[in-house]
Order: sequence, then structure tokens, then C-alpha cells
Amino acid sequence: MPRKPAAKTAPIGPDLMLEHACPAPVCGVDEAGRGPWAGPVSAAAVILDPARVPAGLNDSKKLTAKARDALEIEIKESALAWGVGFASVAEIAELNILHATGLAMCRAIEALAVEPVFALVDGNYPFRLPCDVKTVIGGDGKSLSIAAASILAKVARDRLMVEMDALYPGYGFAGHKGYGAPAHIAALERLGPCEIHRHAWSPVQKVLRGESIRLEIEVEVLD
Repeated sequence: MPRKPAAKTAPIGPDLMLEHACPAPVCGVDEAGRGPWAGPVSAAAVILDPARVPAGLNDSKKLTAKARDALEIEIKESALAWGVGFASVAEIAELNILHATGLAMCRAIEALAVEPVFALVDGNYPFRLPCDVKTVIGGDGKSLSIAAASILAKVARDRLMVEMDALYPGYGFAGHKGYGAPAHIAALERLGPCEIHRHAWSPVQKVLRGESIRLEIEVEVLD
């Protein structure tokens, strides 16, 4: 007899199990913009209302820009509290990207209208924040609060980079948001770094020294 096709299992997405296991109120925390060559790093903190969780919350990287924009509105309307914080390019240079990320997270938590007693933080680094912390590797795919924070952080930073595109024309910040895209590489080599480039970062340093970064990036992509 022919075998029956295996039943398809529904994809598992984030839920509130981690939140329910923590002291309340608990916020989810995530960042955006650790990897780009230009622009600030952002972070968001969200305390969800368990009775009013927007449908479709997930890791921001798994959502389209349109879906993120729509969910940003829903999160801000339904959450018990939300906050967004940034750390500037100058602060990244002074503190390094890891500690600047922690600073942005602190600012996001401090911006909450409700003071949390616990934070679920995406990743494995135990940042020193204004409340107790539990790190969650892959948290934006496990915790609805972290997923909501990932969306707010991403949308806030993307919006800021669109504004930076108007202030620093020619680099294409509205499109690549400061990441090492081919259009960014070409503009960086043609125009040189601007004020919001992270001048201590290796690709930017090479451009400042008059070296090409095209071959390096192409090799990295091929690897």
C-alpha cells in the first residue's frame, strides 16, 4: 500500500511562555543596527498586554517592511508600555558597538511608561539594564515581547536612516540602511565617509586609507 504523506506541522512561532515564567511586569528587549557601517544602533522595549497581543508578531527579519509598519502601529496601540532608544555613531565609537547597544537598551527601558521588574533580552549577552535580565538566544522567534521589540527597533532605525538619506544624499541610506550593500560600497568609495559612518570600522578605515573594499566584500559574499 502507498504510504500516506506525512502530516504537515504548523510552524512554531513566538508565544508568551517565557513571559509567564517571569516576574511581572516583564518587557521584551531587542536591538537593530549592530552590523551596519553607518548610522546609530537602536533598541526597543515592550510590555505586552496578554489580552491584546497583535496577530502576526514575529522576528522582524521574517516580516516584510509593510507588515512591520502595520504591526508597529498595533504594538504601540495595544501594549501596556513601549519605548525606543538609540546610541549615536559617536557613542558607538566611544563605547564600542556592544556597550553602545546596551546603552540603547537602557534608554528604551527608561522610556517605558510602566517600570518593568524583569527583561527578556534577545541574544546571549547579559547587558546591565535597569531591571533583572534573562537572555534568550533566538528570542525574537520565541518570545512575543521580544518579537514586538524587534519590530519597533527595526522600524525606528529604518525610518531614521531614510531621514539621513535626505541629509547625506548620494549614499543610498534609504535603501540599504547603512549595511554593506553593493550600492553603499560604490557610494562610499566614490564620495568617502560622511559624518554618520562608523569611522573605526574596517571597511570605512580602508576607504579612508584609499584602499578598495570591493574585492574584499566580493570574497566575503562568495565565502
